[in-house]
Amino acid sequence: MASQSIKPNRMNALSRRQHAIAHTSVISAVINLLLSAFKILIGLIGHSQALVADGIHSLSDLLSDALVYIAGHHAAQQPDQAHPYGHARYETVATLFLGFLLLAVALGIGWDAVWRLFEPSALWQPGPLALAAAVISIGVKEWLYWWTLGYAKRVGSDLLRANAWHHRSDAISSIVVLIGIGGSMAGLPYLDAIAAFIVALMIAYIAWEMGWGAVKELVDTGVESDHLAEMRRTICSVGGVRDIHMLRTRRLGGQVLADVHVLVDPEISVSEGHLISVLVEQRLKRELEVSDITVHIDPEDDQDRPSGSLPPLRADVLARLDELWSGIPQAKERERLLLHYLNGRIQVEVFFPFATCRQTGFDPEWLRARLAEALHADPVFSGLRVYFG
Repeated sequence: MASQSIKPNRMNALSRRQHAIAHTSVISAVINLLLSAFKILIGLIGHSQALVADGIHSLSDLLSDALVYIAGHHAAQQPDQAHPYGHARYETVATLFLGFLLLAVALGIGWDAVWRLFEPSALWQPGPLALAAAVISIGVKEWLYWWTLGYAKRVGSDLLRANAWHHRSDAISSIVVLIGIGGSMAGLPYLDAIAAFIVALMIAYIAWEMGWGAVKELVDTGVESDHLAEMRRTICSVGGVRDIHMLRTRRLGGQVLADVHVLVDPEISVSEGHLISVLVEQRLKRELEVSDITVHIDPEDDQDRPSGSLPPLRADVLARLDELWSGIPQAKERERLLLHYLNGRIQVEVFFPFATCRQTGFDPEWLRARLAEALHADPVFSGLRVYFG
C-alpha cells in the first residue's frame, strides 16, 4: 500500500560510494603503473623471470582499477525511467567480472608453476636486487589492500571489496616471487613453483567467493536467514501489525530491497492501514538499513484466499443491494455503506441517520432482520451490520 521514493540520505550514500570508488581507483591505478614498471625493470636487471611475470601481473590491476572507476560512475547515477531502482547492478556485474579476472590470474600462476616444475632449467638465477624489489612490492600491495578495504567497509561497496582482494592477490603473488627468489638463491629451485601453485589455489578460492556472491545477487537471492528473522521481528514490533507473510528480499549493489504483506485488523480504515505501512517502512530503514521497502496491507492472509473469481466491486455491489432491498423503503434512507472483502465474500455495514429511528412505530431490529434476510438471496454476501446515528 505504501512505497516511499528514494530518500536524500540514500542519495548521499550513493554519492559517498561514488567518491570512494573514484578516489581509490585513480590512486591505485597510478601506484600499479609505477609498481609494474619498477618490477619489470628490476626483474630484467636482477635476472628474475618471476619478478618480470609479477610486474606483468600488476598490469592487470590497471584494468581492474579502470573497470572499478567506470562501474562506480555508472552505479552512482540516480534512478531514471529505464532504471527505476537505480544503477547499482553495474557494481555487481563489475564484481563478477573481477572474479573472473582473479580466476584467470590464478590459472595463469598455476599453469606457470606446473610448467616450471617440469622445466627447472627455464628458471633464472635472481640476485639480492630482485629480492629487495619483491619485498617492496609486497609492502605496497598489502598497504593498498588495507587502504581499499577500509573504504569498502566505510561505504558498503562489494566492488571496492573485490578490488581490495585483487590487491591482496598481487601481494600474495609477490610473496610467491619472494619465496621463489629466496629459494633459488638458497639452492631450492622447486620451492618457487610449489608455493606458486598453492597461492594459485588461494586466489582461485577468493575469485569463487566474489564471483558466486555477485551471481547470487544477479539472480535475486534473498538475505541471510538471521537477517530475515530480524526483519520479521522488527515488522511485528510495529503497533497494529498482527502478522506478516510473503516477506521477500534481494540485494542491489550492497543495498537491501524488500516487499512484505502485513496482516492488520480487517475493519480499520484505509488511512490507518497506510499509517501502519509507513511505520513499518520507517522502522526497517532506520534500524536495519533497508534501502527500499514496499508494504502491502492485508485484512486477511491472502495466501489462504479461496480460489476462483473475485467478488464484485463497489458499483456492482450497490446495484445488487438496490435490487435486493427494493421492497424495503427504509433502505433508501441509508447515509453510508462499508464493504469488507473477507474470505472471498462481502460483509456489509450500513449506516442510517438517527432520524430513521424516530419514525412512528419504527423497529430497528425489524429493519435489520429484513435487510439481512434479503441478502441471503445472493451468496456473495456473508453478513450484515446495521448502525443508527
